[in-house]
Amino acid sequence: MMLKMATAALMVAALSLPAFAADEFYVVQDVKTKKCTIVDKKPMDASMTVVSPSGTIYKTRTEAESGMKTVKVCTSN
Repeated sequence: MMLKMATAALMVAALSLPAFAADEFYVVQDVKTKKCTIVDKKPMDASMTVVSPSGTIYKTRTEAESGMKTVKVCTSN
């Protein structure tokens, strides 16, 4: 009985861990529309380009929003 409880607790913990891992935010620009947005995963396709200075990775959405205000291609629209 204890083994089943421990196994179930470990499975729940393992499945919930990715929900807490969203501590990376990127400022990206859509290649077609030139609109800047903030995403929580590094873009893997060619339709989005990371435009933050030196590919900066922000730890919070608030930091990314502040950083987006300093990116020239995002503020020149």
